[in-house]
Amino acid sequence: MSDSSSAAIATPVLDVWCELQCPDCRSALDDLRALRDRYGDRLELRLRHFPLEKHQHAFAAAQAAEEAAEQGQLWPYVEAVLGRVEELDRRGEAFLVEVARELGLDAEEFDTALIDGRHILIVDADQAEGKAIGVTGTPTYVVGGERLDGGKSQEGLRERIEEIVDRLLAGHGA
Repeated sequence: MSDSSSAAIATPVLDVWCELQCPDCRSALDDLRALRDRYGDRLELRLRHFPLEKHQHAFAAAQAAEEAAEQGQLWPYVEAVLGRVEELDRRGEAFLVEVARELGLDAEEFDTALIDGRHILIVDADQAEGKAIGVTGTPTYVVGGERLDGGKSQEGLRERIEEIVDRLLAGHGA
C-alpha cells in the first residue's frame, strides 16, 4: 500500500470469465492488454475459470493457469496458451507443461499439479459461481455489478468496461 489516503479506496475489480481453449478469449487479449495499460494497478483484473465441456483440455488448462499464478506468472502464461489455442487442441497437457517450461516456470511442478489435482477446487468454485450469476460462455466480464457477454461479440465491450471503471474510479475519488 502507498499512502494512507489511497489505502481506503477500493480498487474496482474486473472479473474475466475465461477458458484457455476458447478462440473468443484469445480475441479478447488485446482488450485486456489495453485495459491493463490504461488503468495499471487502479483496476484489478481477475481471471475466473469457466471451462466449457466442448473443449477437452480446458479444465486442465484452467488448473495449469492456477499453477502459473502460484508461480507468479498468471497473465504471461494465460497469454502464451491463448495465443496458441490450436496447439492446445492438438497436444493437450503436454503443451501446457511445455509452455510453463518456455516461460521459465517449474515445469515438473506443473506436471505434478495436473496429476494431483491441487487446483481443481479453485476451478470448480469459479465455474459454480459463474453458473450462479448467469455466465453461459466465454469470455464474460463482470465489473461494477454488470455482466457483459463477450462470447457473442467483443464489439464495443472495452469501451463499455472503460465507462463503468471510469465511473467507479470517479465515485471513489481516485
